[in-house]
Amino acid sequence: MSTIRVGSAPDSWGVWFPDDPQQTPYTRFLDEVAESGYEWIELGPYGYLPTDPGKLSDELAARGLKLSAGTVFEHLHRDGAPADENWNSVWKQIEDVAKLTAAVGGKHVVVIPEMWRDPATGEVLEDRNLTEQQWAKKTGGMNELGKAMYETYGVRAQYHPHADSHVDTEDNVYRFLDGTDGRYVNLCLDTGHISYCGGDNIAIIRRAPERIGYLHLKQVDPEVRAKVEAEDLPFGEAVKLGAMTEPPLGIPDMPPLLAEIDKLGIDVFAIVEQDMYPCEVEAPLPIAKRTRSYLGSCGIPSVTFK
Repeated sequence: MSTIRVGSAPDSWGVWFPDDPQQTPYTRFLDEVAESGYEWIELGPYGYLPTDPGKLSDELAARGLKLSAGTVFEHLHRDGAPADENWNSVWKQIEDVAKLTAAVGGKHVVVIPEMWRDPATGEVLEDRNLTEQQWAKKTGGMNELGKAMYETYGVRAQYHPHADSHVDTEDNVYRFLDGTDGRYVNLCLDTGHISYCGGDNIAIIRRAPERIGYLHLKQVDPEVRAKVEAEDLPFGEAVKLGAMTEPPLGIPDMPPLLAEIDKLGIDVFAIVEQDMYPCEVEAPLPIAKRTRSYLGSCGIPSVTFK
């Protein structure tokens, strides 16, 4: 029988940056996520929560919270610099995040591909399709990073497909998985991003069950998604339009998806994320409470908040 450990993240409180006056202060986030009934959280952007392990441990313990993972971004495919320079710049991020994550008991680092266009302005920063050589750089580099972060810090790399990135569609997810080694890199299946990009979450779970290492639970508003597709809107603009919505108001349908994970017989984190930057500071708490209640009512016995 599986264990699906549900938690939440700063993203569900409108946090996208280490420091931003539009965002909820970290102490309020921690207070409210605990009040919502969650015990597991992610770091969010490095620097949002305290980066001193002792202080962070104290802040978490004071509220009965625990850390599941940290997050970094990668651009290993990029041309214009030696491959080792790209690798080293990503590794520098990982050193900070993985060290902090491990120090407070986390076992995972979620790795997100950097986007090919600016999420706020929509400016195209690079071609939206990778060459064969760039794919090889990305997958080979991720194998090396995953191996190095596990051997150095004892944390597992969980790769997160993302809208407006090069690992976005279902086909590109398969291509990434086919090019990487499950000993060092597995999948953070973000259900919202997969649906946003037209993919089928359950098909991915069935095709690559052994690669499901982590989950982000998220739903997409189908009407906003249709507008995004028709007008080729950047992700940041889509979020402002309400692309990511609280369950059960969007897609994918959560009960069958959780049931599919339940069949795998794995112990896995399922972190609730609802992209909502920017948002009023009063908005996240009632959404978080409703979402926790809804997920607990889906009838999947392996879902736990412990």
